[in-house]
Amino acid sequence: MSSKVIVTIFGASGDLAKRKLYPSLFRLYQSGNLSKHFAVIGTARRPWSKEYFESVVVESILDLADSTEQAQEFASHFYYQSHDVNDSEHYIALRQLQAELNEKYQAEHNKLFFLSMAPQFFGTIAKHLKSENIVDGKGFERLIVEKPFGTDYATASKLNDELLATFDEEQIFRIDHYLGKEMIQSIFAVRFANLIFENVWNKDFIDNVQITFAERLGVEERGGYYDQSGALRDMVQNHTLQLLSLLAMDKPAIFTKDEIRAEKIKVFKNLYHPTDEELKEHFIRGQYRSGKIDGMKYISYRSEPNVNPESTTETFTSGAFFVDSDRFRSVPFFFRTGKRLTEKGTHANIVFKQMDSIFGEPLAPNILTIYIQPTEGFSLSLNGKQVGEEFNLAPNSLDYRTDATATGASPEPYEKLIYDVLNNNSTNFSHWDEVGASWKLIDRIEKLWAENGAPLHDYKAGSMGPQASFDLLEKFGAKWTWQPDIAYRQDGRLE
Repeated sequence: MSSKVIVTIFGASGDLAKRKLYPSLFRLYQSGNLSKHFAVIGTARRPWSKEYFESVVVESILDLADSTEQAQEFASHFYYQSHDVNDSEHYIALRQLQAELNEKYQAEHNKLFFLSMAPQFFGTIAKHLKSENIVDGKGFERLIVEKPFGTDYATASKLNDELLATFDEEQIFRIDHYLGKEMIQSIFAVRFANLIFENVWNKDFIDNVQITFAERLGVEERGGYYDQSGALRDMVQNHTLQLLSLLAMDKPAIFTKDEIRAEKIKVFKNLYHPTDEELKEHFIRGQYRSGKIDGMKYISYRSEPNVNPESTTETFTSGAFFVDSDRFRSVPFFFRTGKRLTEKGTHANIVFKQMDSIFGEPLAPNILTIYIQPTEGFSLSLNGKQVGEEFNLAPNSLDYRTDATATGASPEPYEKLIYDVLNNNSTNFSHWDEVGASWKLIDRIEKLWAENGAPLHDYKAGSMGPQASFDLLEKFGAKWTWQPDIAYRQDGRLE
């Protein structure tokens, strides 16, 4: 890995930079994965000085630093340039600053650009980086772009073409912070380093797969953005389908970024595009109304700030995807994602087929659960004998979990992903073929919903979504394995 680099952050005054990027860069610096041969250029419209920019950086990392001196030493590598992304003169000044810092820090002309801005500016920035000779072919040149990558296939494709006019596909790192989470990356180990799973990871042994992205929060301050997006675009097009690809992909011939990416792309290309009738049956949408959790009342989505009081935007969606591959053909990949649900949690549940029983009673299915957040780890449910004189069976769990929020539990996603970019490891980033294929499928669902007036099911804040989501699985002879709302009702925390 070469940590000799000049990092340029477009949108350096924003919330993401202060909350995620500066702390992540500092942890890399603190752990020795970012050498003294680096500098960061922050650009934004605000007229900050270098001194003020340094103070912003210090404030964002002070809780992580061993001392104030360490934080200040790190921040001394940061430089600021007030910047209008449409002004060519500003790029000329940026090129001059980069050249000076490259010489000062002996960065070997290596350049990393992070676009922490609205996507409509990506193409403009990329165009100027090339026309003003900032991207000059010297050293490595890599680009990190934040989601959302487009709002549909047409806008995503246009955006991709604009980036490809300056950068090659291998230089573009489309970031999805969920792919930086420890257990997402551990799926490879669980699947391919354990014989007991790899040999049964197919349609002959797996009944269904369940993916849950549950949020207890509402839309908070994002009402205006969210009302134009909805759960399908916000969570399914990226996070959900990326997780599905890791669960459904075939075993790579060797464990390299190119082989892993090739197998993931196969999954996206094999995503089954359902008929109109299947779309009506297999995908549902919902919106939260008011409710109580732990004695606290939450307002309905339509009462949230900056939300249309007659909005038909979905805050919950659930459905069944299928992968048309030899490994998983006919196995449903159920998903659900929503806001104002009972409990925050991201899980993947692999539900194995039930065995024929010799004990005179049905056997519970074995279930492998991969916990992604807020806890990390996995559990495997096995049937065993209950303690006692009678021979009665009951599910028992082999469980390993850690608190993902605990200090030092695992590196932060952005820290790991920036490390990967510096190491030119694109394994945990989305290739255009993945992004394009996912948008085509999402566009099809959105189009059908719009043309047919798909029902918008109400659900109470604090529940696990509308009844239609549970009915969907029943049609397949399945049920959601994680139902925290039942426990909440039993102990009175849910009204």
